[in-house]
Amino acid sequence: MQPCLSAVTTLPSSFADDVANFADASCPAMEVWLTKLEEHLEKHTVAATKKLLDDRNVRLVAAAYQGGLLLAQGEQRQAHFDHFRRRLDLCQQFQISTLLIVADFAAPRSQAALGNEAPTAWERAVASLAQAAEWAASYEVRLALEFRAKNALCASLATALALVHQCGAPNVGVNFDVFHYYTGPSKFEDLGLLTADRLLHVQLCDLAGVLRELATDADRILPGDGDFQLPPILEHFRKIDYTGWVSLELMNPTLWQANPQQVAEIGMTALRKVLGQTAP
Repeated sequence: MQPCLSAVTTLPSSFADDVANFADASCPAMEVWLTKLEEHLEKHTVAATKKLLDDRNVRLVAAAYQGGLLLAQGEQRQAHFDHFRRRLDLCQQFQISTLLIVADFAAPRSQAALGNEAPTAWERAVASLAQAAEWAASYEVRLALEFRAKNALCASLATALALVHQCGAPNVGVNFDVFHYYTGPSKFEDLGLLTADRLLHVQLCDLAGVLRELATDADRILPGDGDFQLPPILEHFRKIDYTGWVSLELMNPTLWQANPQQVAEIGMTALRKVLGQTAP
C-alpha cells in the first residue's frame, strides 16, 4: 500500500502551496481537492501546472470529489453531468486515474422519508452509475464510490458494493473511508465482500473520545491516535493484495489553523507508522 495525502487535510492552502508542502514532507502523491485545482487553473496553464508537479515530484493519484450523479433528474441532472465531464477532462489531462464520487442519498432525508421511494431511487442510481462509468471509461478514469455513514441509503460498505456490482462496470469500485466505516452501519464481515479490483482507494483517519453517532468530519484525528482498530482492516487489505493508495483525509479545523507544512510532515509520519513503513 502506498501513502499519500488528501489536499482537504490542508484545505485553506492553495493547490500550489499543497504541492510545495507535500513535497517538502516527502509525500510522493496527492489526493487532489478538485476545487483547488480548478481555482489554480484559472490563473495558470495546464502545462505550467504539470511542470510544477514534475519539478517537485508529486503525482496526482486521485481526485475528490464528484456528487449529484446518481439521483438528479432533468436540468439538474444535465448540470451535474456537464460538471462531471469537465472534471473527467481534468483527470485525463493530469493522468489522475481515480475520481471519487459520492452517492447522493444524503441527509437530511430520513430513512422513513425515503422508504416508499427507495426501490425507484435504487434503480435510478444503478442506471446513472453505469452511465457515469461509461463516460469515465472513455477518459480512462476509474470511479470510486464512497459510502457515507449518515446517508439514508448507501451508508455501508456492503450497500456500496451492491450498487457497484449491480452497475456492472469494470471501472467502478469503492472508496473505503474508515471514518464512515466505523461511524455507520458497516460490519467487520463486510470486509469479506471486498476484492482488490473493487477497492479503488482508501482514506484513513481516527477518532477519540467522541460518540460515534455524534461524530462529524471535524472530529477526525491522525490515524493511530484514537479508538479505531486500524491494523485488522489494513491486514485484510493486504490479504486481498490491495497495493493502491492510502490517503490521510482530515477535515479538522484545528489542523487547518496550523502550519500546513508541519501538518503534512506529521501526517505522513502517522500514515507511514500505521502502514508499517519507514520514512524514505
